[in-house]
Amino acid sequence: MENRRNAEYLMKPFTFQPVFFSWVALHPQPKGVIQFIGGAFFGSFPTLCYRHLLRELYDAGYTVVAMPFRFSFRHWGIALSLLEEQRRLQKYLPQLAAEVGYDTGVYHQSDRYAWLGHSLGCKYIALLELLCGVELDPADTTLDEVIGGRNAQWLRDRLAASPNIWNQPTQLLAPDISDTTNAVPLKALAHLFDRLGLGVQPTRQQTLALIDRSRLFNLTAMVSFTRDNVAGSIQDPCPTTSDVLWLYQHLQAKQLIHAELRGKHLEPLGVKVGSWLVDLNPLDKFVKPLSGWATGETVLKFFHQLQHRETESETVSEELKPALIER
Repeated sequence: MENRRNAEYLMKPFTFQPVFFSWVALHPQPKGVIQFIGGAFFGSFPTLCYRHLLRELYDAGYTVVAMPFRFSFRHWGIALSLLEEQRRLQKYLPQLAAEVGYDTGVYHQSDRYAWLGHSLGCKYIALLELLCGVELDPADTTLDEVIGGRNAQWLRDRLAASPNIWNQPTQLLAPDISDTTNAVPLKALAHLFDRLGLGVQPTRQQTLALIDRSRLFNLTAMVSFTRDNVAGSIQDPCPTTSDVLWLYQHLQAKQLIHAELRGKHLEPLGVKVGSWLVDLNPLDKFVKPLSGWATGETVLKFFHQLQHRETESETVSEELKPALIER
């Protein structure tokens, strides 16, 4: 009876169900959980806009969690809310899977969770990584020096009882470390918001400075695109305006896994229609044969490499590990 029930669920189509503030596609026999955060607009409708990519992850054996996020200039707050969402999901997913006769083992293992972001979603994942604990230790002055003591204390207060993504692989698709000028079309208005303290926090400069000083980001992969005029590419002449080039240069020492594919910034988007990938965006690919779309295959290959990499980073000292794990 149990085997027959499992077989029935195995034949069910790929579907998402709402769980808390996320959309979850439960795999009957998951080998891991991939949590996805999309771009500024398309990330509000991830199960539609990124449907084919998420379907490929599911077909490869992963439970997929698509996390929409509210629009806000306070990116630290969004990152903290994503941590809280993961905490709720980790507690509830085993129960949800057990109710339908699915395997539950991976949901109890924190290191079987992974993160995938596109565009602005990558900034939130970078902030999640920074919130793991090293830079937020009261003895570490990095936050105070980069973003100011008042904001640093605000973060420390709210992180005290929060979980973290320590030892969870992260993958960045066309990362856009967004600033106020990216969110507000009029530069004069964006600069006014920044002067009044109403702009994006942390800024691009602050975020990159924290990443540069971080001893983390040792389980990170990045996929970029050759004609990306938002996140840039490794072919750009200067990292000042190219987030991809900056990350590529600064994460090399941490064994960054990277590939640059043909395409534009919105290459990960699309819905499968027959043998075509359709995103209905005339400024991007609009329609593309699936035979020429390598994003899903590359993402899966990179997750496989990250999950088989030695999880104890050589760049994190033995003294710091216990403090991180306890958090």
